[in-house]
Amino acid sequence: MKFNNELNETISLLQSHTSIRKYKNEKITDETLKELLYTAQHAATSHFVQAYSVIHVTDQDKKEKIAKLSKNEPQILSAPVLLLFCADMKRLEYACKKQGTTIDHDTAENFIVACVDTALFAQNFVVAAEASGYGICYIGGVRNAPEEISNVVELPDKTFPLFGMTVGVPDDNQWVKPRLPVEAILHENTYDANKYETLIDEYDQELATYYRNRLSNNKDMNWSKGMSDFLSKPRRPHMKDFIATKGFHFK
Repeated sequence: MKFNNELNETISLLQSHTSIRKYKNEKITDETLKELLYTAQHAATSHFVQAYSVIHVTDQDKKEKIAKLSKNEPQILSAPVLLLFCADMKRLEYACKKQGTTIDHDTAENFIVACVDTALFAQNFVVAAEASGYGICYIGGVRNAPEEISNVVELPDKTFPLFGMTVGVPDDNQWVKPRLPVEAILHENTYDANKYETLIDEYDQELATYYRNRLSNNKDMNWSKGMSDFLSKPRRPHMKDFIATKGFHFK
């Protein structure tokens, strides 16, 4: 059936995602980019607030500054498109002002809404881009220097950069990284932490094999070791104070 074929193609696309860090020297037209962004806008959004904005960084000087500040120079400078995805309550401030009210954005709930809206919007963009033959990579390194990068693109208050994204025609191949087994993330009726010891042991072995044999950047590593290295010390502690400067104090 046609429906089944289309469904299988969609599932295959979603299951084949890899981060692309090397791109061919092929431009993406403004019309194509706008179509992908329009498609992304159809993601779910809490109460229809659409609390996100995107900065398309085309100025070479700005691109170089962001690449250096985010510590992603080789990847960003080789990509035909650099996008900055921003959680944005500023536009909503104008909507409230038009109606004669004052926005009460400074709550933990609104902060979560803006972050979730932006992430859903971005992931919709990723699916649309990959379905069109492009590759992407999220750039969380934007949060290495959020204040400086905000200044580069002149972000106002109530708006902050959540992550960047490079986009282009892939010029490298990589195996899909194995995810945790569904059993590790799926709980029925109650949360079951007792299964983790066995499941994580098995997953560590699977991921260690992947890291040893993948096409590039081979290393002796498994999942729990990687997570331990990543989470056993604070990361980007400046983010709390930076978010406060943007007007989010989590009331």
